[in-house]
Amino acid sequence: MKRNDLIKLISAVSVTVVLGAVGGLVTAPEIPTWYAGLTKPSFNPPNWLFGPVWTTLYILMGISYYLVWKQPPSPERNRALSVFIIQFVLNFCWSFIFFGMHATGWALAEMILLWITILITIFSFARFSKTAAWLLVPYISWVSFAMLLNGAIWRLN
Repeated sequence: MKRNDLIKLISAVSVTVVLGAVGGLVTAPEIPTWYAGLTKPSFNPPNWLFGPVWTTLYILMGISYYLVWKQPPSPERNRALSVFIIQFVLNFCWSFIFFGMHATGWALAEMILLWITILITIFSFARFSKTAAWLLVPYISWVSFAMLLNGAIWRLN
């Protein structure tokens, strides 16, 4: 691996993990207080599972981004990277809407938009790297589950 590629890989993974951790900072104080008081569905996973799952997903997202970023610059590549950034911003904002604002209904609406942009990202990335696209499949799978969970919490509360 060339030095420049290594720097891009480390940068892409670091940025996704660090920004994901910032969302976690908003989430963490609300877990034992507000979130603990919510009625949750029977399929709600244990709280300890979310951190490792999201960390893994952010690493996969960073690698996926890198695989497209390292492709020769073109308007199509830049559009694909822009769509990734849009979905990442939506991902980032969800924690603030759900945990920060306690707006479970708005968080669900935002998550539907997030899911759509992840799907667009997968198809956009597939044009440049099948691996990059496949690395996002666990992410959209988890967001699909999280959307069901968010919807159930909204309905129950």
